[in-house]
Amino acid sequence: MKKGKPPKKVVDDPAKSLKNPSQHLEDLKKTPIRLEPKSEERKLLETYNYTSKEIPVTVEIIKKKGEFVKTYEVSISSVSKTTEFILEKIRQELIKRVNLGMVELTDTKKENVVEERFSETISVLIEKYFPDLDEETKKFLTSYLVSKSLGLGNIELLMADAKLEEIVVNEASEPVWIYHRDHGWVKTNIFVLDEDQTKHYAAMIGRRVGRQISVLEPLLDAHLPGGDRVNATLIPISTRGNTITLRKFSRDPWTITRFLKAGTMTPSVASLLWMAMQFELSMIIAGGTASGKTSTLNCLANFFPPNQRILSIEDTREIQLPRFLHWVPLNTRLPNTEGVGEVSMEHLLINSLRMRPDRIIVGEVRRKREAETLFEAIHTGHSVYATFHANNAEEALQRLTNPPIDVPPIMMPAISLILVQFRNRRTGKRRTFQVAEILPDASPNVLLQYDAKKDKLVEINKSKSLIKTLKMYTGFTDAEVAAELKEKEGILNYMIKNNIHEVDAVGKVVAEYYTDKANLLKNVKANKLLQ
Repeated sequence: MKKGKPPKKVVDDPAKSLKNPSQHLEDLKKTPIRLEPKSEERKLLETYNYTSKEIPVTVEIIKKKGEFVKTYEVSISSVSKTTEFILEKIRQELIKRVNLGMVELTDTKKENVVEERFSETISVLIEKYFPDLDEETKKFLTSYLVSKSLGLGNIELLMADAKLEEIVVNEASEPVWIYHRDHGWVKTNIFVLDEDQTKHYAAMIGRRVGRQISVLEPLLDAHLPGGDRVNATLIPISTRGNTITLRKFSRDPWTITRFLKAGTMTPSVASLLWMAMQFELSMIIAGGTASGKTSTLNCLANFFPPNQRILSIEDTREIQLPRFLHWVPLNTRLPNTEGVGEVSMEHLLINSLRMRPDRIIVGEVRRKREAETLFEAIHTGHSVYATFHANNAEEALQRLTNPPIDVPPIMMPAISLILVQFRNRRTGKRRTFQVAEILPDASPNVLLQYDAKKDKLVEINKSKSLIKTLKMYTGFTDAEVAAELKEKEGILNYMIKNNIHEVDAVGKVVAEYYTDKANLLKNVKANKLLQ
């Protein structure tokens, strides 16, 4: 194996920096500086670029010899120590000039006010220290200083990568870990300075949402205004070091087209689920942790008609529906430091019944009262869709009907379908594991089950309840049900073929199906995009 070339060295010249700092910064920007040097024995698996607040970032996924996990290496345009000295002077002057009140730091409605004030003041200071700076470099420098003054340092770079699901600081002595959508858990080449810096970052995040973390309150669980979820722990609760776990809110949500392209389910299965959603049959989506329950719920929610009112209830805002749907998202709220002010899922679920919803989406059912309210909602004529922790349909019913949840079995048939999601931890693939109907005696009848060898869902039982229910509410014959399913399957294949995968674009096709089916089918037949 050939030895990799060492990164290009940047020699600091204080005289040059102080004489013409603007030109010096430009030269340095053109020279990428790695956060740690390349290893000599390494295999490049993937590389891509993205931008983090005007800062260009290059990522390389590396497999190093002797390492058991992959490495996520970040390269950024950086500055030298001499220029860093000038920037530090700017930052100190910046802090003196900008007066920030605690009200602004904790008011989520003013989350951008602080950053705007810093940016405005930076513009003045840049003119003072770098009079010949062009607009592009100015933006780069502004982002750099704002991130250093207000942000999470190099962790901010990771926050901008759309392919990351989790960002984790376990302790200061080891690198930051991330969960990558394509590669699973991998190490990065980013470190926090020490345990105090991790604690400072956690406290900073807490202040943004009006919460605190301290020796007396060493646990923090909070939702950021943008939808990201943060958990933090302090020593000695976490014995090896202070921790931060950032679960990123997906800005580019899964849709049914993406599911089908990824092989999570087939168009024929999706058409059956679409028909069940169309005719208001309630459904529970079960699965283990990170199996794709919420992503599946988000995909299926795109099948709602545009003239119905939808309420979603979640701990963390993850559901993203097309903009033109009649949708009211509701979020729970944790209690404050005095233990008051909590708004739970139960509170929101009870309140939602007074808001005249046609459909209710529940992020996750965990407790007895939530499950009871959920089934009461179904029995009062609402269509309800919820996620639930269980590994298969049988287990889901057992958990629902036994302590501590203990819902009476007689209420179970109100749920027409249980969809079970599965994640293969060895390969990282997420698949629909089971599609099951609930029979009148509260037992599951598994219609489709995942075959690992064939990597697809296969039919194992005929429907005894679902098709009968659909025929009862629609008046369809068996032939008409089959025709409806084939029609929907054709539309799904049309979206795959034309790469219609964004949430609003998928929603537009579905809305057209409900409002002008003839026009949609004409476009499907001609394989033309909707105008």
